[in-house]
Amino acid sequence: MPSKPVLLAVDDDTDVLRSVESDLRKHYARKFRIVSASSGKAALDVVARLRTRNEAIALFLVDYRMPQMNGIEFLSQAIAQSPDAKRVLLTAYADTEAALRAINEIHLNHYLLKPWNPPDQNLFPVLDDLLEDWMANYHPPFEGIRVVGPRWSPHTYELRAFLAKNSVPYRWLDADTADRDPEVKRALDSLPAGTALPVLICEDGTQLSQPTPGAVAARIGLRTHSETPFYDLVIVGGGPAGLAAAVYGASEGLRTVIIERDAPGGQAGLSSRIENYLGFPSGLSGGDLARRGVAQARRFGAEILSPQQAVGIRQEGPYRYIKLADGNELSCHALLIATGVQWRKLDVPGMAALNGAGVYYGAGPYEANSCDGEDVYVVGGANSAGQAAINFARHARRVIMLIRGQSLNATMSQYLIDEISHTPNIEVHVQSRVVEVQGKERLESISIACLGGEVQNVAASALYIFIGAEPSTEWLAGFVERDERGYLITGSDLMHNGKRPSGWTLDRDPGLLETSVPGVFAVGDVRAGSVKRVASGVGEGSIAIQFVHQYLAKVAA
Repeated sequence: MPSKPVLLAVDDDTDVLRSVESDLRKHYARKFRIVSASSGKAALDVVARLRTRNEAIALFLVDYRMPQMNGIEFLSQAIAQSPDAKRVLLTAYADTEAALRAINEIHLNHYLLKPWNPPDQNLFPVLDDLLEDWMANYHPPFEGIRVVGPRWSPHTYELRAFLAKNSVPYRWLDADTADRDPEVKRALDSLPAGTALPVLICEDGTQLSQPTPGAVAARIGLRTHSETPFYDLVIVGGGPAGLAAAVYGASEGLRTVIIERDAPGGQAGLSSRIENYLGFPSGLSGGDLARRGVAQARRFGAEILSPQQAVGIRQEGPYRYIKLADGNELSCHALLIATGVQWRKLDVPGMAALNGAGVYYGAGPYEANSCDGEDVYVVGGANSAGQAAINFARHARRVIMLIRGQSLNATMSQYLIDEISHTPNIEVHVQSRVVEVQGKERLESISIACLGGEVQNVAASALYIFIGAEPSTEWLAGFVERDERGYLITGSDLMHNGKRPSGWTLDRDPGLLETSVPGVFAVGDVRAGSVKRVASGVGEGSIAIQFVHQYLAKVAA
């Protein structure tokens, strides 16, 4: 059985260090091993020994003012050996400016002012939050679910992506490395002859060959069927907007259910780092944001059906009936559409055959490990592409961004542009576009049209696409008004020459986030004219509940 992850406390003041150790042991000894050091140098020795024994460090809790080596100097060296450990600095008020600089310089997660008494209020809530994030991405050796399959198999990629998006810890064993990895060879030898890959091996030894998302969901305990056929509020889409609506709806007493076809979090859930979300000065990953939203929604009683898909809709009087992919129906008084957008397909020769075998749309943080020492091509110049490029740069030899424009300035946030410019292994190729991809069983090369019309063919094994976005609203065609691109029209945009939309049945104009059907609302990226930002989606999902209440009050009357 693997040893407990380590919490490492560092302080040159003996009394303070003893107090820190005592507090940590009282609260965390069941799940973590508490280790301490009285100087930065001694702590680096501890880190080296732990690494030699392959013991994971979950958290550094370090005093700033130490002689010879201050806390920031220690952390800058320690994170090279334990890059995933959370970093907390203990400071005096006079050191606040240094702590703020450390957020950018060493990605400090938090700083705490001394003294931190009482710890129940000032210490444990901060550390609880950070350690919960760390545990969500911690994969202890030889425990949990394993996926055995070749890297270039689209089915292997889909299986890994499904588990990662749903925050299910797993270990991937690349079947192509069996000749040099004993663990992979043992796993393959354990499979019955002729077993088709990929295979999901559960903790109890159960093996699922080429499983569908539904089969995996059933095995790992995800819910795909509702508790009841009727709800006050049905939310289609579990991205930031949908999760926010669920939190506010359920917390205010509405019987609420989310229908999510893939995994909660939406496109935002794949972001490796969101740096400009209010209240998180050191940033957070999209997966962290999704996991917190899911926990919060469930805490208030909202149900989440995933993977499950809405494929049709009909109306009878005040009731809306949503048809699901499995043939079942849910009914509700109020319906909120928060299905977001999907990446637009790159329509060039060779793409369809290599999708999932070196060519991918979007990329979660879990993808970067697959590209160690390789060249990665990223197509797109918006924030999602920038976040992915920065994440890939931590593992890849080079990351080449291909953008159609003359610079990133018009499409990307400045903080990302600055970070890209300071990352030496990221190259930005302007006025460039992919015109063809080549490969037999996997991506082998791509053709790039450069400035001036010249076409270059370069070797490539990984191409990630982040171009534009399209709403998936075909299932709503003929039910609510959509614009020419498929986005849902809401509020005053539905009024033409002072007239309400065709078929409108109420003696009032459509509300701010209301579609052309009373009681059906749209929020987030799927709504025409919305601001395509995570915070905007969260805001729309939150305020939509006020309009839902107003509508339900009239229905009840």
